[in-house]
Amino acid sequence: MEAYSSLSDFELTHLLKTGDQAAFTEIYHRYKWVLFLHALKRIKDREQAKDIVQELFTTLWDKRNELDLKSHLSGYLYTSVRNRVIKLFAHQQVATGYITSLGTIIQEDNCVTDHKVRESNLAVLIEKEINELPEKMREVFVLSRKHHLNHKQIALELGIEETTVKRQISNALKILRVKLGLFAWILIFFEIY
Repeated sequence: MEAYSSLSDFELTHLLKTGDQAAFTEIYHRYKWVLFLHALKRIKDREQAKDIVQELFTTLWDKRNELDLKSHLSGYLYTSVRNRVIKLFAHQQVATGYITSLGTIIQEDNCVTDHKVRESNLAVLIEKEINELPEKMREVFVLSRKHHLNHKQIALELGIEETTVKRQISNALKILRVKLGLFAWILIFFEIY
């Protein structure tokens, strides 16, 4: 691994494109903290900043064959973080709009029946997707969202680490966000469901 630390970004990028995991690991260790701080400075949320950096490196590995850098690797990574922060802000604005419009719909009496039908259909869809989660992940998620246990209580009940509980809930939310779309995910995330 020491040999990789002396390689330039250009050399590491070339090796990464060939599927060299050690090159990817070196790039990850070389840039993870500066990219994390770069994201954190803009969004002021440690967990979201970590997620942005993690997703960036996951995408970098998954799309390594398509990598066509127009600038230096560092510039590409910084730009990617910036774009992900912008995308996060855009999603937050959309989510705020959905929540606001949901509040308006709930307040309008003439929409109550339609709202109840949609709510029921959405609940069935959410339940179906939760049931398709891997068994342990589903168990942790249900204890968190339906039984309202905190991470420590779930860890004690299942005999697992709190970090495992946190990771399982985070992974479940990511899976459900992809499968159900933003609106349904917001309902689950804010425990409206």
